Amino acid sequence: MKGIEEKAEVARHVVVEAKEIAEGQKFIVPNYTVKQLLDVIPAHCFHRSGFRSSLYVLQDVAVLAACAYCALHMDSLLLNKLNISDVALTAVRVILWTGYTFAAGLFGTGLWVIGHECGHQAFSSSKTVNNVMGWILHSALLVPYHAWRISHGRHHAATGHLTRDEVFPKEEAEILGVNVSAMRQRELREAIEESPLATLIDVTMQQLLGFPAYLILNTSGQRHYSKGTSHFNPDSVIFKPQHKWQILASNLGVLLNLATLAFWAHKRSFAEVLVMYLIPYLWVNHWLVFITYLQHTDPHLPHYSANKWTFARGALCTIDRNFMGPIGPYVFHGICETHVAHHISSKIPHYNAWEATKALKTFLGPHYISSTENMFTSFWKSNRECIFVEEDEDIVFYKNYAGVAKFAPVEEDESSERRASVSDSGIEMIEPKERLC
Repeated sequence: MKGIEEKAEVARHVVVEAKEIAEGQKFIVPNYTVKQLLDVIPAHCFHRSGFRSSLYVLQDVAVLAACAYCALHMDSLLLNKLNISDVALTAVRVILWTGYTFAAGLFGTGLWVIGHECGHQAFSSSKTVNNVMGWILHSALLVPYHAWRISHGRHHAATGHLTRDEVFPKEEAEILGVNVSAMRQRELREAIEESPLATLIDVTMQQLLGFPAYLILNTSGQRHYSKGTSHFNPDSVIFKPQHKWQILASNLGVLLNLATLAFWAHKRSFAEVLVMYLIPYLWVNHWLVFITYLQHTDPHLPHYSANKWTFARGALCTIDRNFMGPIGPYVFHGICETHVAHHISSKIPHYNAWEATKALKTFLGPHYISSTENMFTSFWKSNRECIFVEEDEDIVFYKNYAGVAKFAPVEEDESSERRASVSDSGIEMIEPKERLC
C-alpha cells in the first residue's frame, strides 16, 4: 500500500528525549505529509455521486415528514382511541410531543450534516449543485450557508492551530510542566473558581445558544476578530470583498425561512410553530455544538503554535467517537465516527468515509485517536478537564483546573518534521509566525 515505506522511514527517526515523562504520558508528535495520508485512502473513496447523496436527503426529509404527520394527527391516530383519564391523556400527549421534537432534531441534524458536505463540495462533482442544495438545506435550518461555509473552511485550513483555528479558541495560562504540586493544584482550583455548578451553567448556555451566538456575535469564535464580526455582515473580517453577494444570498435564505415561519404562525398558531419547528431547531443547535466540541476538545488532542503546526498535524487533531449506537452512523451520517478522515480530505462523501477511516486507522496506528466512551460522559469530562493550555509553548495539551495535563509531547527529529511540512502539492504548510498574527 502506498505510503507504507514513507511511514516506516518516519518511524525510524523517532527520538525520545523526555525520559522524565511517564511512558503513559508521552505523545509522539506525528510527522506525516499530506501526500502520505491521502495515498493511504483508496481512490474510489474520493468519488462523489450527486444521485447517491440525494437519496440521503430524501431519506431524512421523508422521516421528518412522517414524524410531522404523526405529530399533527396524534389525536386521530392514537389518543382518541385511548380510554384513560384526562390527566393521563395530557401526560401521553406531552411524551409524544417530546418524542417528536427529539426525533425531528436528530433528523434535522442529519440534513445539516448533508448541507455541511455541500459546503465542502462533497455532495456531488458539480459546484453549482453543491451550493444550491447546501443553500436550501442550511437556509431551512436558519444557517447562512455561504457565510458558514467560508468560516468553516478556515477552520479546516487551521485545525489544531493555537491562534488560527476558528472554533473554541483556547484559554491560555503560564503553568509549566506536566507535574504540578498538590499545593499548586489547590491554588489553581481556587483561582479559577472551579465548581461543578458553574460548569453546568456554562454548558447549559453553550448548548442552548452557542451556535446562533457564534453566527451572530462570533461567540466562541476567534477573539482577535474585530467587534461586530458576524456571519451576517458582508464586511466582517471573516470574508473577502468578493464574498459580498454570497453573504447577501445566505442572508436572503435565512430571511425567507423566517418569513415562512411568520406566515405559518399567522395562519395556524405560534404554538404549532414552536413545537413543530423551534424546539427541534434548538435540538439541532444543541447537537451541532455538542458534536463540534467533542470532535476537537479532549485531553488526548494536541494543539500547535505557528512554529510546529502543519496541515497534516492539524488534520489529526480530532477524535472519532460513536454517537448513541446506530444514530451516529445512520442519522448523523457518520460525522462523529469518521471525522479524522473528514479533516484529512473534506471532499470525501460520508458514505465513503467509512472505508477511508479503516485505511487511515491501519496506517496511523497510535496517531489515530478515537474513543468508545459514552459521548455524554466525554462531554462532561472534557468540560471539567479541558480548561486552558500553556502559554508560550509550541505543542500543548489541555490542562484541568489543577493545572495538570494528561500528556506531554515528545518530538521526532527535525528532518522528519521538515518532510511533514510539505503537502502533496510541494507547498510548505509551516508559515512564519508574523504572517499568522
